[in-house]
Order: sequence, then C-alpha cells, then structure tokens
Amino acid sequence: MQLFIGNQNYSTWSLRAWLIFAQYKIEADITKLQLFSDDFYNTLQTVTPTAKVPTLVDGDIHVWDSLAILEYVNETYLNGQAWPAIAKDKAHARAIAAEMHSGFFDLRNELPMNCRAKRKLDLSKGALRDLARIDELWSQQVEQYPDGWLFGEWSIADAMYAPVALRVETYGIKLSEKATVYQQKVLNSSAIKQWLAEASLETDIVKEDEAGSPA
Repeated sequence: MQLFIGNQNYSTWSLRAWLIFAQYKIEADITKLQLFSDDFYNTLQTVTPTAKVPTLVDGDIHVWDSLAILEYVNETYLNGQAWPAIAKDKAHARAIAAEMHSGFFDLRNELPMNCRAKRKLDLSKGALRDLARIDELWSQQVEQYPDGWLFGEWSIADAMYAPVALRVETYGIKLSEKATVYQQKVLNSSAIKQWLAEASLETDIVKEDEAGSPA
C-alpha cells in the first residue's frame, strides 16, 4: 500500500488516515507531498480525481478521503476491530466520527493545525460553540472510560478527533478537567509523538495556516 499525505505540521486529514497505520503497525509506503506545490498536484493527478490528500493506493484500488481510507483499512486489514465491538457503542462512534467529518466548520476554519507553533487568536462565537461541543463529547466519554480512548480501545473515532487535541495545544485552549484528560492521552500516545517528531523536521511554511499571532 502507498499512502499519500501532506505536510505533517498542517494536514489534519492526512493525520487521521495515517493514524490507523501507526496504531496497528500496518506497513505502507508513505509519500509526503508539500502542500500547494507543483509536485503535489502533478503527483496526485495520476492517483486521485480530487487532487487532495490523503489518498491510499492498494494495488488497483484507489481510496481518497480520510474516513473512506480508515473504513477501507479497517474492513480489509483489521477485520473491523477499529470500531467498538458493542453495537450501541459502534453506532455512537460512527455518529461522532461523522459529526467531525461533516461539521465543526468554524473550528476548522479558524484554528488550522500547526503542530510546531504556539499561537493566540480571538475566536468567533461559532468556533467557541464547536469547542464547547467537543469538550462535552470528550467529557462524556471520559466519564464512561476514565483511562481509555473515547470508547475504551482506540477506534476510528479517536483518529477523527486527534487533530483537535493538537489544535488545543497550539492555541492554548482551556478545556474542562475531563476533556483535558482525553486531550493529554492523545498527546502522550506513541503514534502522535511520532507524528509530531516528523512534523518538527519540516521547514515549509503554509501562510494560510499560520493563523493568529505568536503566543
């Protein structure tokens, strides 16, 4: 398999897809492309109709979109274990994963992921509402699984929310006590530490994602 991703400092959707490979130690060739470069578009035009990352190529199968990649890897290589085993929990996990996939627009627009930085900015009411919803969601799951991931064992839901944990760190967002427990679990996981170490080696600057001012 070959997974095409963007700059690790900035690309949230790349991180989501990449995480399932790191969590389950699934072998894949990772091709990192500089966002918005000629090489980025020239390379992707032969592998995906969207010219976006992430894109997965597995033989003659091409999968684009983070959630589609996570589902494909889960079904093809993990026998479904990247969703909770209990039907009620699986339905809940799918719902909150889809909520992130299709929502939280103000948060995603105003707080771009920027792993290397410490920034400060003023947030809109919409972004604050998004953060309050995520705080509520994380807190509810921590009540149910105090020392675990959102559903005890790591799942695709955790992949979908991992970039938010990094955004919280970059912009110094204050969370409730229980939500902070989950955020710190994400930051201290071996996969996220690996991602951050690799992102720290990058030198490219994407001006569009340098929101706010230095903290």
